[in-house]
Amino acid sequence: MNNAHDPDILRGLHAAIIDLVDEINRPRRDDRLIEEAGIPLDRALFPLLSRVWRYGPIGVVELADRTGRDHTTISRQMTKLEELGFIERRPSAADRRVREATVTEKGRDMVRILNAARERLANRILVDWTDEDLDQLRSLLRRFADDLMR
Repeated sequence: MNNAHDPDILRGLHAAIIDLVDEINRPRRDDRLIEEAGIPLDRALFPLLSRVWRYGPIGVVELADRTGRDHTTISRQMTKLEELGFIERRPSAADRRVREATVTEKGRDMVRILNAARERLANRILVDWTDEDLDQLRSLLRRFADDLMR
């Protein structure tokens, strides 16, 4: 069985993904989210807080791998999040040498504020999309992400 797909479609998909990743990674996007949320959080910290919330408990090395950043930078930023009371770290049950982070109640409150702001921004961007369009996009993106992570 030949699993080769149309190269034009694959190139178009790749171009769309690159555009999406580039746009998501723009600092002004983070600034707009922080402004919409009305929070005084450094823009380098909230993506880490969101990932600790999503994947925690999580160690510095895994978080650095997920974000594509150096583990020493992540470690410093995690210390800031801990000092702000948004996360707490404790030794891993599986490996006591690893300190894993989890989100505190204060951190969960901040994540809720960020998620609400993200939804408001998304609703402005997706104003012309139907719920069916969004559900199809969600389903296909989830399938793609799951296949990619395999």
